[in-house]
Amino acid sequence: MLNALVAGTTDPTVLAELAKGKLRQKLPALREALEGRFDAEHGIVVGAILAHIDFLDEQITLLSQAIEEQIRPFVSAIELLCTIPGVQRRTAEVIVAEVGADMSVFPSAGRLASWAGLCPGNDESAGKRRSGRTRKGSRWLSIALTEAAQANTRSRDTYLTAQYRRLRARRGHKRAIGAVKHSIVVACWHMLTTGEVYRDAGGDYFTRLDPSKQRRRLVAQLERLGYTVTPQDAAA
Repeated sequence: MLNALVAGTTDPTVLAELAKGKLRQKLPALREALEGRFDAEHGIVVGAILAHIDFLDEQITLLSQAIEEQIRPFVSAIELLCTIPGVQRRTAEVIVAEVGADMSVFPSAGRLASWAGLCPGNDESAGKRRSGRTRKGSRWLSIALTEAAQANTRSRDTYLTAQYRRLRARRGHKRAIGAVKHSIVVACWHMLTTGEVYRDAGGDYFTRLDPSKQRRRLVAQLERLGYTVTPQDAAA
């Protein structure tokens, strides 16, 4: 539609017919929105913006091709990491670019997490812990892991989702995301060390881990709502 406006088309009906996808469900409102004045000066500005977008798309394509060439030796590692829930190909590429695929440089998963800045600091004196801040790690790795962790807040029935929801209730969104990022990094170390794909523990992992604790939590919730609850085992 913008290209048509720049080319000189001003008829709202003609412009609206260029709509695609879900936007076609709003053609009457779209025709009304396209009513107005679009002068030559507007065409110059919009044309310049569209040309800049085309330039950026070309640069992204060129850079993506260059990245693809550099990352080619690590394709198997990238595909392996993509089996982690929330980790898309671009995220896996960033992880490999920042951490590498050879985990022998990190003696343990904890060392990798510490290097990545995903372990709490240890500032303790006279039995009192003063700080739990994490050290600064790779900025790009942190951004990629945050995107992967955020994706797990919207998914269902995965261990990482269950971990996020469990911690968010007690410690808030930010720390819950940090814990999920830590879990993803630990999984990356084990997977790149063993070559095994990610095996999800399931969204009911914590319930299976301690069913009695889950029962007490649910009973307490009902009691806070004013109910009197007497748990009873279901008949076999």
